[in-house]
This record gives sequence, structure tokens and C-alpha cells, in this order.
Amino acid sequence: MNNKPIRVAHVMGKMVSGGVESVVMNYYKNIDKDKVQFDFIIDEDSTHIPYEEIESMGGRLFLVPPYQNIHSYIKTLKNIFKSEKYKIVHSHLNALSVFPLYAAKKSDVGIRIAHSHSTSNNKEWKKNIMKNILRPFSKVNATHYFCCSELAGRWLFGNKVYDNNEVKLINNAINVDKFIYDEHIRNMIRSELNIEDKFVIGHVGRFVEQKNHTGLIDIFNEIYKIDQSTVLVLVGDGQLLEDIRDKVNSLNLIDVVKFLGVRSDIDKILQGIDVFLLPSLYEGLPVVGVEAQAAGNLCILSSDMTKETKILETTKFFDLSKGAKEWARFILDEYKNFKRKDTKQEIINSNFEIKSEAKKLQNEYLELYRKVSL
Repeated sequence: MNNKPIRVAHVMGKMVSGGVESVVMNYYKNIDKDKVQFDFIIDEDSTHIPYEEIESMGGRLFLVPPYQNIHSYIKTLKNIFKSEKYKIVHSHLNALSVFPLYAAKKSDVGIRIAHSHSTSNNKEWKKNIMKNILRPFSKVNATHYFCCSELAGRWLFGNKVYDNNEVKLINNAINVDKFIYDEHIRNMIRSELNIEDKFVIGHVGRFVEQKNHTGLIDIFNEIYKIDQSTVLVLVGDGQLLEDIRDKVNSLNLIDVVKFLGVRSDIDKILQGIDVFLLPSLYEGLPVVGVEAQAAGNLCILSSDMTKETKILETTKFFDLSKGAKEWARFILDEYKNFKRKDTKQEIINSNFEIKSEAKKLQNEYLELYRKVSL
């Protein structure tokens, strides 16, 4: 290997300021870029592409047609893979990785990584038709399998492959120091948002069906009936944003629900809230769940996600079938006895600290590169 860093092509799909790109960027910021560099292959209809941040670290960006235009998508990918002579292509598209890894295989890329970041839920059956059709083919063009959690790994690659230890776990690690609870930051962000004397429920996530904002608003509505000092803070953007805004209006909650849009200061927002609520229909392992726990929040999560999301004893799962009233009562009861604390060491002990985890991934890339270059 020469003195130049190896370049790994990360196939991102659409960058929409979501959890997967947050995970990849966390690793990119903390990897030794003298040894490993990331290039980003992104759908041209992406809405939030951090051009300057990536380029400032030496990364390159390649825009490609969205996969829905499958022939142009694969043709463009082949051209990129061949011209750049990548040895490693790392796809983050879950079941859809079959397409970019097919292009990588046809371009003689030696290491082709399929990375499972998610699962599915029967409530999204229309969306899952494509997922479930493609899922059996997830291993066809891949040489290596990665996942963010056991549930995500088993879902995409199957129990047999997972039980044979053929799937490598890559934790959705974070910069723990950035999220450690700080009273000064909490007071500053609460003042900015004009929520100083409020009981604050918070949620961070794209406005898509998976994140279950409809259920979230119903739960908040029940909490507000009991405690009128409550406000809801929503961070994110997405195709269902206006539908949720309409629902909030219809329930006369518009004055107590704050739509903050996409924010770059999630660490500060999480300092300012009291309860982090994530009633998702499904998740692989939500990085924002790790971040919220690092900030010391009481976290109440849907039981329809991997149990590995729970790092702290104070973090609780609750079943969506219980309904909004039961969720509201459960949240308020849990908060009565909750005391916020510094959670840094617990996060580190659970292998979610990015500096050590980035080094593990870096060494994995270097070893894979060595094998394919022999």
C-alpha cells in the first residue's frame, strides 16, 4: 500500500439530514484521514448535503440519479467505480444495496459491503413490498455484511448468516463529550426557545411514517390534557410535515408544539428537553436514541425497536398497542421519580463512544484492503 489513504466509496442514497448520514459523518470526522478517506455517492435529489464539511476533510462527493431511474443509476455508478478504481464500496441502503453492489461487482470492486441500518413494520406494508422483495437478494452482490444492531442484522441477512458470525456489528457511536449534560447549555437553549418554565417533550426525526409522528401528537395531546405546562419540540423535516402540522392545528395545539425544522445543534436541543420520546413503528438502532441518553434525558421508546438501544436503566420501552392515554400516564409516572445525571461513563462502557469505535472501523477497512491487494 502506498502512502496515500485508501478511499472508501460510501453509497448514501438520499441525504436528508437523517440518522444514517449522521452515523457515517460521525465515523468520518473521527477516522484517521491519513489512513482512510471517505467519498460520498449521493442521490442528486438529496435535500441536505454537507458539501463544505465533507470537502474540508478531504472527502469527495459524486451525485448520481436516484435509484428509481435504475438504468441511469447503475450506469453512473459503474462509471464512477471504474474511473476511481475503488477497492472498497460500502453501501448504506439496506435492502436496496443490491443495486449499487451489483454495479460495484460489475466494476471489479473487490470489497463490497452491505450495511443494514433498519428493519421493517407491517404498518408500512406498501413501502415494505419493495424491501421484502429485495431482502433475499441482499447477500448476492455483497462480500461482507455490516449491521447497526442484532435485529437489523438478522432482518436483512437472515438468522443463519448472523448466527454464523458473518455479520459485523458497527455501533451507531457518537461524540459523547458533545452531549454530556450541561446546566448552562440547558438554560441557554430553553431561553432561546422560550420554554424556560415548561415541561418539555422532545423528538428528533424525519417526518415519515416510520417515525410515527401521528402517534406522537396523540400522546402529547393526552399529556397536555393533564399538564398544561407541557410543550412539544419537534426537530426535522420530511414529506409528512404539513400533515402533522395540520393535525396539531386541528387539536388546537399549535401554540404548544414547536416545529424547529432541521437543526445543526441537536446536542443543545437535547440538553433543553426533559423527556425524549421516540414512538417509532420500527428502527434498526436510532443514533438519536443514543444521543438523547448521553444528554441524560428520560427516554421513552417504542418496544418495536432493537433492545440494544437501551443503554441506561432509566430508558424505558413501551408498547404502541397500549394507546395514547396509557403512554401519557406512563411518561408522567416515570418522570415523577426521574433524576438527571452525567451518563458519560455508561455510554463509553457500552461501546458507543465514537473515537474508539472509529478506530475499529478504520482497522477493519485497512485489513480488508490488505487482503484484496495481495
